Amino acid sequence: MKEIKSAMERTLANAETLTSDVKSIIDKVRAEGDKALLEYAAKFDDSKRTGIRVTEEEIAQAYAAVPEEDVADIKMAAEHIKAFAQAQKNAFSSLEGFEPEPGISLGHRIIPVDSVCCYVPGGSYPLFSTALMLGIPAKVAGAGRVIACSPVGKGTDKVNPYTLVAMDVAGVNEVYAVGGAQAIAAASYGTESMAPVDMIVGPGNSFVTEAKRQCYGQVGIDFLAGPSEVLVIGDETANPTVVAADLLAQSEHDFVAKGIYVTTSEESAKAVIAEVERQLSVLPTADIAAKSWADYGEVLLADNMEEAIKYANDYAPEHLEVCTKNPDEIKEKLRNYGSLFLGQNTAEVFGDYASGTNHTLPTLGAARYTGGVWVGTFLKVCTDQSMTEEASAALAPLVSRLADREGLAAHKAAAELRRKEKD
Repeated sequence: MKEIKSAMERTLANAETLTSDVKSIIDKVRAEGDKALLEYAAKFDDSKRTGIRVTEEEIAQAYAAVPEEDVADIKMAAEHIKAFAQAQKNAFSSLEGFEPEPGISLGHRIIPVDSVCCYVPGGSYPLFSTALMLGIPAKVAGAGRVIACSPVGKGTDKVNPYTLVAMDVAGVNEVYAVGGAQAIAAASYGTESMAPVDMIVGPGNSFVTEAKRQCYGQVGIDFLAGPSEVLVIGDETANPTVVAADLLAQSEHDFVAKGIYVTTSEESAKAVIAEVERQLSVLPTADIAAKSWADYGEVLLADNMEEAIKYANDYAPEHLEVCTKNPDEIKEKLRNYGSLFLGQNTAEVFGDYASGTNHTLPTLGAARYTGGVWVGTFLKVCTDQSMTEEASAALAPLVSRLADREGLAAHKAAAELRRKEKD
């Protein structure tokens, strides 16, 4: 693999100072509840709110502030996301009456988690689409209580109106104007105003990610996500304008976002680099995208398509695009990715907003062992079993012997009891 453009190494920050700072925030929220949340809101966001719960009046004001055509667009995107989540849920089925031996009946039920917190970032951009991507599959799964947390805009005391509208369209039951590690702590342990939840999902900055790590166990989480990334596989047929646009769409997220182009054509590699520079010259978000591309953008020349595929599988990117002559030919060889985009008509940004798949995806190699948020994130597969008296007595000797070999006398006795009861 030849480097045409190299990049700095990027890893998920886990510095001791971050760990200590987040622990202090969590401890303070656990000890002081709403008081701590309001103090942090004032400190970090210049907020003068006196309560963290967003009111129905605030949601109504948000609808009034968002143009009707934008509300309609949010609802259309929501319909696509909901339809795909429902299709995914339909792929699940309960299992009843499986018999490994006569009289032993095994099964499982598909049970939604009871309560979920959707964390929707504020920061540089109000990522209101994330409210749809988190809230909708949670509601489709059947979670009874879905809450959402998002920070207020600095100095405004208000959550972004687009974010509030998206949360409402998604069917969120409760909204809280709180962000950062303190929001994760509140949702995990509860405060006077916010009852704790069973699961927290959603992306965030390093403080949010570290808080999810520290609170995991008290609550379930989706995964630990780092900065956004895209990897594009191309050949001599790849359109450099398209590839460059998709690389920059990731690069503009923040200064540590990453765009990678792996191609079998040196001519294509050089054309994409030139096109990135051309598009940066007119891009309104070039102050972020240019630095991200300069520091973390990468262009690699593979000897052949097999080498490109191996690199992609080893890297396990959040977003994987295939811009080759016949993308379907290599689809089955691609195994590690958060979401896959086949062909040059299929822009990664379509998945970010409105095609229907989820955009909350694993980063920094986590796609080696997990996919992204989906309706199944909020569903538990819980087994059950029942046995006839005859089957219980017949199985007891096997279990008794196995328990005896492990030295677990009470286990052995519980099995033997079933055999004696039958006798």
